[in-house]
Amino acid sequence: MVTTKSLFAAEGLDERSLEFLSNAIEKNNLPGFDYFEFKRAVAALLQMNLDEPTAYKSAFATAATVGLTKEKLIETAGYYREVLLKEKNQFDKALDTQNATKVTSKEQEIKRLRDQIERHKAEIVRLQDEMAGYLNQIDQAETSVKMEAEKLEKTKASFERTHQSLLLQIDKDVESMHKYL
Repeated sequence: MVTTKSLFAAEGLDERSLEFLSNAIEKNNLPGFDYFEFKRAVAALLQMNLDEPTAYKSAFATAATVGLTKEKLIETAGYYREVLLKEKNQFDKALDTQNATKVTSKEQEIKRLRDQIERHKAEIVRLQDEMAGYLNQIDQAETSVKMEAEKLEKTKASFERTHQSLLLQIDKDVESMHKYL
């Protein structure tokens, strides 16, 4: 059986992002035979070693018997593109929130601690022990900020690569629909 995830799987995609985006497509599946079911049918035919033009034409011939038109097929492909774009927007908002809580707040803490150090320099003899503690906190916070920023950037890059691949696959499918149907 062809899974939603396998419909859009490609070399090097982030597994977690692909799973998330595939689930979003499934969750927003329109009733009836549309692009999503058409893509499944084409994939199943390709697994039977049919060439791509024949697979597209055969899947469309079957779909046409239940009233699916080329226009409706392309329109519903656009709908699934929009589903993916909405998921990207939600991902970007969540990423911004994570950045604010995991990076920006720690950067503000670093700034606060540096300011504290500057105020205490005038009293350096009395406050040397306290400054050493603040410097230690800064080192830990900077290390944490760097690690979190790298982790978020890696997550963002993986998601965007996966997201772009899915969009390109849909665009290729639409192009093939125009070409073969």
